[in-house]
Amino acid sequence: MRVLGVDPGLTRCGLGAVEGRAGAPLSLVKVGVARTPADDGIGERLVAIEAEIERWLDEIKPDAVAVERVFSQSNLRTVMGTAQASAVAIVCAARRGLPVALHTPSEVKAAITGFGNADKAQVGTMVTRLLRLDAMPKPADAADALALAICHIWRGGAQNRLADALAKARSTGTRPPSAGPRGARPAAAPPSGLPAKGAGQ
Repeated sequence: MRVLGVDPGLTRCGLGAVEGRAGAPLSLVKVGVARTPADDGIGERLVAIEAEIERWLDEIKPDAVAVERVFSQSNLRTVMGTAQASAVAIVCAARRGLPVALHTPSEVKAAITGFGNADKAQVGTMVTRLLRLDAMPKPADAADALALAICHIWRGGAQNRLADALAKARSTGTRPPSAGPRGARPAAAPPSGLPAKGAGQ
């Protein structure tokens, strides 16, 4: 599975593509940041971000796109810019028929580090280790985009399989034995990125 992670922002929009599957080593495809000048008009900035995301989609050809879910902050102006950049990423993916997943910052941190309140340095360190990189991706927006992609590979695949199974069960009136207790969520892959116990047996 190849996932493009997007850490939305107007000044810096982090972009990172990762390939792999849950329980197996992951590999870096590409990482970078789309930048726009703060003194440009909002329309120009969003068009520039759209063009860069489209260029990445053409080059990377991902199976899915993972975008950080916008959450409330004290700075309303920052929230609005982040939300607008997020919407551009979602539209670019939807236009191509690519599935889009939204992950909250705490969800990503918990998946990558095992701690939902981890700081950016901890996330960057784990991303570097999981992808076996020589140096931490910079700026932090780039590392965050990779973390989003990793989070989706680990969690999104299992969630999608469960959703498909439940949908089939509803259509036939039966409940799939693999669904587990009602309301149960699939377990996330271990932060180490190593195969879970019993995998492949």
